[in-house]
Parts: sequence; structure tokens; C-alpha cells
Amino acid sequence: MKPIFTFFLAILSIVAQAQDTFSIVAVDTTTGEFGSAGASCLDDNDIAGGAIIISDILPGRGVIHTQSYWSPINQANARARMEEGLSPEEILQWLKTNDPNGPIGAQSRQYGIVDVDPQGHPRAAAFTGNGCLNWKGHRLGTYYSIQGNILLGPEILDSMEVRFLNATGTLAERLMAALQGANVPGADSRCLSNGTSSLSAFVRVARTDDEDDNLYLDLNVSSVPAGMEPIDSLQTLFNQWLQSTSTTAPQNKPVRMYPNPADGKLFIEFLGETGRLEMYSTDGQLTHQQPLFFGLNVLQPNLPHGFYMVRIIDGSGTMTTRKIVWKKS
Repeated sequence: MKPIFTFFLAILSIVAQAQDTFSIVAVDTTTGEFGSAGASCLDDNDIAGGAIIISDILPGRGVIHTQSYWSPINQANARARMEEGLSPEEILQWLKTNDPNGPIGAQSRQYGIVDVDPQGHPRAAAFTGNGCLNWKGHRLGTYYSIQGNILLGPEILDSMEVRFLNATGTLAERLMAALQGANVPGADSRCLSNGTSSLSAFVRVARTDDEDDNLYLDLNVSSVPAGMEPIDSLQTLFNQWLQSTSTTAPQNKPVRMYPNPADGKLFIEFLGETGRLEMYSTDGQLTHQQPLFFGLNVLQPNLPHGFYMVRIIDGSGTMTTRKIVWKKS
């Protein structure tokens, strides 16, 4: 009976952390930018930040998406292997061999990874386990990976790939074009009855000199009113961002937080007059909140080690979301 009970517990652990989505990771070898975009029929009501929790960008090094039965352990392990210098394919093999839920868990995962080798050549790898829910699959190119599960069908990924490859402009613009390729009701099939593709969506781009928690582009629609399309909402934010970057001189970013990982203390440089900060665990539970004031703010909550979503809301209601690793104080 014990092996069966252990197997049952493993399945419960996997299901409890489900995160299913469609997404793209890519690199622009001309500019050195790495990008990440995606959407999901999960939102703030399911997990703090929505679909963005799958995204991990290491500026100048690479980008990783860990999705389908998302595990913070796998995501941390994937980042650590990239920091060690493993190639995308080597990272995939390591993750499959060392899944916290064993071989069964490994087959429930989906990954997309892109980096550049020491000579600056792009490398991409993807994996879709047999245990991911249908429709599932990925599309792999020299400098990009597109993946998804619980999809309406393969046409979702096909459309994303065609839009991405045929788009012009910056990496950010091509990532948004890819997301628009999945802007159909039920792209994530759980959202078909809602009449939308998804419930949350994000797009992120890191330049080579960015910090992990302070990216050149970092837009997230973590939830929307019933029946509203999050990719359209994200497009509106993106258009505003694009307009501001083309018509104004570079300015200091409104929020800077460091270090990441945070060892019992987190510093927030806040340039708004007033605001508030909220921290959420990966299961969506509010773990800490406090007001923010102009200048340097210090956080010292007594939290256990793990991944957290940090949400900052300024006086105008504008929201900034960052993902951090917290080391137990």
C-alpha cells in the first residue's frame, strides 16, 4: 500500500501547482535582447500575477519558460543550470532527470529555453511531456521556442509562429504579434466558454545591461473583468509603452528592487509619491503588505524560503509585478 500512497501524494503535489498556458521565448542576436510572452486561462484568482509566473529572463544570458503543472523547484533549478553555463538542451535533460516528482512528474512538464553560446550563436530547446493535457505541443526555431498545452488545437501555435516570423520591428513588437496570433476564443480551451483566449497575459524584454528585476519592458495583465480579452488589454498597454519610448527621452524606471535573491531584506527604490506593496506566495496567498514612500524603502518580513510575486501599486493605480526568490531571514 505504501508505494500506491506515495504515488498518490506525488500526483496531488503536481496537480496543486498546475499552470497551463501558451507562450513564446526568443532572442534577438543583433541587439542581445531576450524576450518572453504568454497567456493562460488562470489569473490572480488562481495564482498571484497570473501567467507571468512561468517567465524567467536572465539578461544577456537567456530566457526560460517552465509551464504545465508549474513547479517553483523546477524553475529555480532551470535558472541555476543556466547560470552554471549549461546549454538549453543540457538544461532540459537535467530537468527531466531531476524532476521533484520523479519520472511521472517529468512527463507532465513543458519547457521552452533560449540562450546564446559563447560565440553569440542562438540556441533553443523545447520539451512537451506525454502527461501534458491536450492539445499540447511546441514549435522550435533557431532563435525561438513556442509552446502550449490545453489548447484549442495545433493551429494556435502555428498562428503564433507565422505572426512572429512575419512581423517586422523590434523583438518586443514581434512577441506581441505572436501573442495576437493566439487571440481567439478558447486558445486555452478552458476559456472557450468565457469567449476569450485566456484570463491573463504578459510580455517582457530584457536588454543586456538590465537587472533581473528591472527589465526594459515588463508588462503584465494579471486579470481582467469577465469577458474582456487580456491580450487586447496587454496590446493597449504595449502601444502606450511603445509610444512613450519613441517620443520621450530615456528616464529612470519608476521602481527598482534588490537584491534578488533577497536574504531576509529587500530594498525598494520608489519614485512615486506614495504607493503600496503586496507580496504573494506561489499559491496566491497574500504574505506581506506595507505602504511605500518616495525614495528607499526597506522590507524585512519574516517569510520562509521560496518564490514570491511582489506587486507595487502607485498612486495612480499603475501596477508593477516582479518575481523574487526569498531566503529565510
